[in-house]
Amino acid sequence: MIISENTFEKARKRIRESKNPVFTSDNDDLNRKILEKENINILLINQENRKDFAKQRNSGFNQVLAKLAKKKNVTIGINLDELIDSKSKERIIARVIQNIKLCKKNKLKMKFISEKYSKNNYNLRALGLVLGMPTSMTKQL
Repeated sequence: MIISENTFEKARKRIRESKNPVFTSDNDDLNRKILEKENINILLINQENRKDFAKQRNSGFNQVLAKLAKKKNVTIGINLDELIDSKSKERIIARVIQNIKLCKKNKLKMKFISEKYSKNNYNLRALGLVLGMPTSMTKQL
């Protein structure tokens, strides 16, 4: 079950009610606050509605969030539905590759999350390798 809320209080309540919480939000500050204060299994980072900065991509994930995720043993999620259905696939793929590099550097786990499409492990591993995941990371997909 994917938890998507806009306020910290509502998100905290729903996270504490669920057994294996997967949290997602378009608000980067809320993502950081949830990572710092709550116990979640997966942080799903959406890429669709983001605007890039002038000279840098805005992938919604940075070294601060990476260190928090490592400390709390949180898996970083890639939204497979968004990747497949998007009209601007190049931008989303570039942001996902940036997140993969950060996760590889900090030795974080990553996982593809999908609600619409069935997942074939062989195809997901191949996609992960193409996007730049090390083989140790793709074994956990």
